[in-house]
Amino acid sequence: MEDTYRSIEKPSQGIYKEKGSKFLSFAYPVTNEEEIQDLIHQLKKQYHDARHHCYAYILGKDMKNFRSNDDGEPNHSAGDPILGQIKSNELTQILIVVVRYFGGTKLGVGGLIRAYKTAAAEAIASSEIVEKTVMVPIEFSFGYLSMDEIMRTVKKYDLKIISQEFDNSCRIKVACRESLAEEVIGVLSEVPTSSQIK
Repeated sequence: MEDTYRSIEKPSQGIYKEKGSKFLSFAYPVTNEEEIQDLIHQLKKQYHDARHHCYAYILGKDMKNFRSNDDGEPNHSAGDPILGQIKSNELTQILIVVVRYFGGTKLGVGGLIRAYKTAAAEAIASSEIVEKTVMVPIEFSFGYLSMDEIMRTVKKYDLKIISQEFDNSCRIKVACRESLAEEVIGVLSEVPTSSQIK
C-alpha cells in the first residue's frame, strides 16, 4: 500500500561514551513540529547542564519535511549524522535528540560525527520499528434512518470512529486509511440524506 510508512512504536534511548564525553540519545515517534519543539524544550530543561542538545527529525510519508541542528557543534558534525541514521533506517515521523556532556577532551570533527552517528544508531536499535498507516479524517452528517447503512460502511472499511453525535440529524467523524478515503467518501455520499462535511 502507498499509505504506509516506517516509524518507531514508542520512545527509546541510547548512550555512547568516548574520551570522557557522554552522548545520551532519545528517539521519539512524533506527528508534528509543535510536538517536536515541546520534546526538545523538555530535554533542554531536564539536561540543562549539558553542553549540546543536537537533533534531527523527519515528518511526512514522503519524508520531505526534515531538519537537523548542530546546537553549537561544528557545522554538519552532529545534526547531519543523526539525520543520516534516520534516513538509512528509512524512518519518518521521528525525532532523535542527542544530549552531549563534554568530557574535557576534544574529539575533532571526525570523532564528533562518529559519536553522534553511533548515539543515534543506539536509540534506533533499542526501539521497535513498526509499519504505520496514514489515516485521514472524514466527517459527515446523515439522517437517523440511514444509521444501519452508515455503520455497515464503518465496519466494512474498518473505519476508526473519532467522534459521533446521534440526534434528529446524526454526525460522525472517522479516521480512514488514506488509500481508501476516495472510495469511502463515494460510498457515503450515496447514502440517502448524508452530506460530507470534510
